[in-house]
Amino acid sequence: MKNILALALVFAVAGLYVGFFVAPTDATQGESYRIIFVHVPAAWMSMLLYMVMAGWAAVGWAFNARLASMVARAIAPTGAVFTFLALWTGAFWGKPTWGTWWVWDA
Repeated sequence: MKNILALALVFAVAGLYVGFFVAPTDATQGESYRIIFVHVPAAWMSMLLYMVMAGWAAVGWAFNARLASMVARAIAPTGAVFTFLALWTGAFWGKPTWGTWWVWDA
């Protein structure tokens, strides 16, 4: 388990390094687009976690399986953290791009 965690940490650091320091500057957005390298994976992970949570909740309801409901409940905080990260980085990217923290009508 420690080996997998170490490998994941190495890949995460390498990916962030490439995204923040190696990737070229965007012609339209300049340097502010680099936040997308955090925003998009966080948004995808939050949606994936909520879909997995819904699947486990459905199994728990359909089969009255207490463990499935416990797994669904355990996934919720992680999904909430990734959702918060996606919303925060989206606003952080929106400020230099649109001039405001949040735009409903881009």
